[in-house]
This record gives sequence, C-alpha cells and structure tokens, in this order.
Amino acid sequence: MDVLTLFTFGDSVLDSGRYNERGLNAGALLARNDDRLFPEFAGRDLSRRWKVTLEHRALDGHEVTDLMTQLPASPPPAAAVALLSVGGNDILRYLLQPNPDGVRSFERELRRFLAALDVRPVLIANIYDPSFGDDRNNFLGDEVDPKVVRENHARVNAVLERAGEASGATVDLHSHFLTGDPSWFAQTIEPSLVGASEIRRCFLGSLEGLGIA
Repeated sequence: MDVLTLFTFGDSVLDSGRYNERGLNAGALLARNDDRLFPEFAGRDLSRRWKVTLEHRALDGHEVTDLMTQLPASPPPAAAVALLSVGGNDILRYLLQPNPDGVRSFERELRRFLAALDVRPVLIANIYDPSFGDDRNNFLGDEVDPKVVRENHARVNAVLERAGEASGATVDLHSHFLTGDPSWFAQTIEPSLVGASEIRRCFLGSLEGLGIA
C-alpha cells in the first residue's frame, strides 16, 4: 500500500476538534472514518487505498497572513495532497465594511502562501455562510450591514475559487452549508462534529473526483 501525506492548512473549519467531544476534524475523518459514528462513509476514506499520514497544521483563529507559519519545515513526500480553508476570520476582522484593498491584500497573501507551498494538488474550500443566507440570522449585530458583508464574502470566495482552480480543486462549502441546519455548528461559526463530517463530505467529493480517494 502506497503512502499518502494529507496536509490540512488554515483555520477552524479544518481545526474543529476542540468543538466536539470526540476531538475529530474533517482531516481526521478523511484519513480514517469512524464507521460507528458515520456508517454512511464506511469504506470511503483515504485509508482504503493508502497508508495515510495526517499532517494537521490548520489552527483555529488563523487568518491568511498566518498561513506562512503553517508551512512544513521540510519538503513533503512525493505523494501528498493539501486541504486549505481560510478567509472567514479575515472577513470578521477587516471586511465587515466596504474594503476593496482588503480583498486584494487577501489575494496577495493567499498567492504568496500557495507559491511557497511545495504540495500539489491543493483543495481550497470557499467560505460557508453560518446565517444560511437569511439576514434575520445576522449574528454580527445591528450596526453591521449584512449586504456589505455578503458582497465581501462573495469577493473573497471568488478569490478562493480562482486559487482552487489553479492549484487543484475548489471545494464548495458555501453551497453545501446553505442546505444545512444549526446542528452543523457548535458555536455561531464553529463546526460541530456533524459539521466536521459535512466538511469532510465536501472535500471527499473533490478527492474522489481527482482519483485520490
């Protein structure tokens, strides 16, 4: 059985273990499913085809400017794939108001990280909407205009989608999470165990499409 190294980079979307009692995140479930918790995915994990090493480097709370600190210290093995989720914290920090320069800066930092990352393919997730597309669920407060945030959200997702197309694949968390419900979140924006599995579902579809899973 060949060896595959699975890297995870980014934020709490991939580093959500602290938000569930099992300590599981999407990368761990992709590497080896818990068949008792998620029988639907029995036989649909990377361990079916590979001897998987999980290099979990994503960190809860990280932004695009933190990605360079997550780079591996040594060159990756020949067989490797990377998962990346970033941008949600950037929107919450400096894109709650109109800020075209902020989106351009986000894109520059993302390109810098991808140019330095010696792993391909990179599967890049776009950013989900914890309000499920309903402005009545505006968790940011009355002083924040949901329309502005949605516009910036769409701009950042466009950046992520371009990067995914160039680096390996775009993983559409945004569309999938619009079909979800509050059980997918442990807190306002943080994935629950069910949410981690749904994130896994989206990445798994891309891995299967690339012939890796």
